[in-house]
Amino acid sequence: MTKPTDDAATDLLIKEVDEDLRQERLESLWKRYGGLFVAASAVLVMAVAGFQGWNAWDSKQRQQSSVHFNEATRLIEQGKRDQAQTILGKLVVDGTKGYRVLAELKLADLSQEAGDLGGAAALYEKIAASSADATYRDVARLKAAYLKLDSADPAAIEKLAEPLSVESSAWRHSAREILALAAAKKGDNAKAADIYRKIADDQAAPQGLRARAAEMLAALGGAK
Repeated sequence: MTKPTDDAATDLLIKEVDEDLRQERLESLWKRYGGLFVAASAVLVMAVAGFQGWNAWDSKQRQQSSVHFNEATRLIEQGKRDQAQTILGKLVVDGTKGYRVLAELKLADLSQEAGDLGGAAALYEKIAASSADATYRDVARLKAAYLKLDSADPAAIEKLAEPLSVESSAWRHSAREILALAAAKKGDNAKAADIYRKIADDQAAPQGLRARAAEMLAALGGAK
């Protein structure tokens, strides 16, 4: 009746051998790859620390840009435009991406208000051609088109406004008004009237714009 005892002893011996082999394998793997594991862990720790550090730096930069932009806005309200332009100029160079675009737009607005329509249009076109957020680019494109109505070739104006005249554009109504003005400028009254008619009949268009389109349509005699 020693068989069960022998079997149990055998099982125990097998388990001990398995444990020893497993331990030896782990030690062997550690000797071979332990250094890589430590290095990988160190890299991970450094990466996390670096990311956190970058976030803190980026947050500080955005905060500083916000302070400078608000200061420029306050100076403009106080009529101190030269000082405001100096701050905005520095923001264009040193500010975070969003505030650089806002500073450029504000500088273009100041040029327009000062009567430098050509300079303002050039600044707006620069923003429109940049990698800024689409909303800023569209606003700049629209403003450039308006400012160039009296000086630029109608084809250049149409090139600026047409991308904004599609149904999916939030600026389509204003863009279509620009296209109508450009068409009238080159003597195509039929096209201008057709655009004005569409604006006047569009229930989604702002009421003031619809009224203005209706007046222009009447001035054109409802040209066909």
